[in-house]
Amino acid sequence: MPAIPYWHVDAFTTAAFGGNQAAVMLWEDGFPPDEIMQKIGEENNFAETAFLVPCDADEADWHLRWFTPECEIRLCGHATLAAGHVLLEQGGGDQIRFLTRQAGVLTMRRSAAGYELALPAIPTQPGDWPEAAAALGAVPQAINRSPDRYNVFLFEDEAAVRGLSPDFAALAAMGDHQFICTAPGTGTDVVSRVFVPGAGVPEDSVTGSAHAVLTPFWAERLGRPDFTAHQASRRGGTLTCRLDGDTAWLGGECVTVVEGMFRY
Repeated sequence: MPAIPYWHVDAFTTAAFGGNQAAVMLWEDGFPPDEIMQKIGEENNFAETAFLVPCDADEADWHLRWFTPECEIRLCGHATLAAGHVLLEQGGGDQIRFLTRQAGVLTMRRSAAGYELALPAIPTQPGDWPEAAAALGAVPQAINRSPDRYNVFLFEDEAAVRGLSPDFAALAAMGDHQFICTAPGTGTDVVSRVFVPGAGVPEDSVTGSAHAVLTPFWAERLGRPDFTAHQASRRGGTLTCRLDGDTAWLGGECVTVVEGMFRY
């Protein structure tokens, strides 16, 4: 049975059992077949499993792909933060670069507060989607959408976001869209909850890609490039967001919970 180095990391948290869980797995000789990675993603049953392979290209250090329990996805922040945490803890250094299939090269580096991850800032435009709003169970003040299936639903206050009780089956039937529900926060500048039932993640714990959307969304509304954010899931997580041109820099910490070998 192959034995693959494996780490279970809680990302965007300072303590175990918080933030968002990710599995990180390292292959030295190239990615296994896609069907194997999908089965591993299902076996791990985390929002994402990050798969790493060494990269000999000048622009990056590692190839990176992400699988949910149901599909491969195009961008994941928390599993990238988890993967960088593992690699920097194992190999030292201050920065790591990942070559991805659909999101280009992603950079992560150490910072005074832990780590900082650069994701492409994802712009949205005002739109409408009454069916999705109905499935979320509350009427938003505004809806913004992007062609990449990221959808922002702006609510009046944190209580409205925390009180949402979505119809996950109805949302899943709309496809692998990300439904980002947000409002001004109380303990932080911004609060959110994120639902992705069409990709096998009914409610995500702390979503980096959603904050790559929320960074330009809220930077415009707040009138400044940086702010604090809290994702109000059951596990919960807090991060910093900073818009720098077309890049969203997300700051947070990670905790390794399990280290071992995965056999199949």
